[in-house]
Amino acid sequence: MPRPRASKTVSRGLQERLFKPRGVPLSQTERVHVTLDGLEAIRLADLEGLYQEEAAGRMGISRTTFARILASARKSVADFLVNGKSLEVGGGVVEMRKAVRGPCPVHGVPRRMGRNCICRGSPRK
Repeated sequence: MPRPRASKTVSRGLQERLFKPRGVPLSQTERVHVTLDGLEAIRLADLEGLYQEEAAGRMGISRTTFARILASARKSVADFLVNGKSLEVGGGVVEMRKAVRGPCPVHGVPRRMGRNCICRGSPRK
């Protein structure tokens, strides 16, 4: 019997969605699937710019599991964009929580842009 899947923590703002190419009926497109934890991984890594270690900590999973989820989600999104398929977002074993941005580990103020953090009072490099 396989091991049960552990739940991953994702932002409450994420929801199930379906995207398709404009002008093509949904019935004529092939579908690719991204789970909610995959969408959360993309949000944390690409939108917030977090390193994998910190992003994995926010989701409550190991860094290697985070990297696997992120790679799979990015591959599905690329397939959707390049090959004109439909993208279905949803599913997965997840636990919803309010999205919280962590403080800057260097300056202690709320982080704005992940590793591109430019805190008030700090000189730009």
